[in-house]
Amino acid sequence: MEVTKESIIGDVLEFDIGTAKFFLQMGMHCLGCPSARGESIETACMVHGTDAEELVAKLNDYLATK
Repeated sequence: MEVTKESIIGDVLEFDIGTAKFFLQMGMHCLGCPSARGESIETACMVHGTDAEELVAKLNDYLATK
């Protein structure tokens, strides 16, 4: 899986639950919330005031090690 800013958070989590730590690090502690899981990474980062490009890079680096 290659993650982009348009990737849906729930899809990323379902692909590899180990990615949850990266969302938690950005302050997204509501991963179980249905609306949060349906958001794009870009939208979630905007809401939480974090850099979507940085999060995408971290997620893809992590997934590349799998």
